[in-house]
Amino acid sequence: MDLGISGRSALVCASTSGLGYAIALQLAREGVRVVINGRNSKRVDQAVARILDSGGDAVGIAADLTEPGAPQELVARARAAVGDIDIVVLNSGGPAPAPAMAVDNDGVSAAVDLLLRPQIAVIRQLLPQMRERRWGRILAIGSSGIQAPLPDLALSNLGRGALAGYLKTLAGEVAGDGVNVNLILPGRIDTDRVRSLDAQTGERLGTSADAVRADVIATIPANRYGESEEFGAAGAFLCSAQAGYITGIALRVDGGAVQCL
Repeated sequence: MDLGISGRSALVCASTSGLGYAIALQLAREGVRVVINGRNSKRVDQAVARILDSGGDAVGIAADLTEPGAPQELVARARAAVGDIDIVVLNSGGPAPAPAMAVDNDGVSAAVDLLLRPQIAVIRQLLPQMRERRWGRILAIGSSGIQAPLPDLALSNLGRGALAGYLKTLAGEVAGDGVNVNLILPGRIDTDRVRSLDAQTGERLGTSADAVRADVIATIPANRYGESEEFGAAGAFLCSAQAGYITGIALRVDGGAVQCL
């Protein structure tokens, strides 16, 4: 399917690897000029090189969005590199695992600074021009934890849940301007982040990461972890022309793991 977005430009935050890169790659394959972002300039350059080698078009901007002024600087540099931004994919790393009773004020502040403040700052920079052009796509990579909070990830559940509430409110405010706002919620996708979580869980339980993975797979109806390519394709569709009447939703890509619609 031609997604109807060839020639558009996208800023994909935290996209040097994992889920962010998966969506960036699929957008590039659709003819979108992609701005790759990450904190490490070497990894940014490597991600850009991989997309260029695949036949896509990409530029890279290294920036840590938790730093003061960084979201504004990133958007300014992205516009200077590729022009108006039609699509933005919001993404970030996750806070350290923690049970709810371990959460304190410092942890709450850290979760908000990582998972909420930078995303809102990026949106505020890009949204006015999207509304003027009457076309835009805002997509946030969240977590299935916003629908079924995940054990021992209290800070992630907190921060991502707050962002989801903000985005749902925003979606209703800008839909009439041709700007769609959605979330995509990964379940267990086979990324470095998930492998790290499995290893940490295994260490805490006194077992191996492979044993943890096997136990998790047993709870997934699809009987496997998802592939990055599958997740990226779903994300790219939500940014497509065909998704013009889809807004304010949270699409789970989880192999049926969460037992709700």
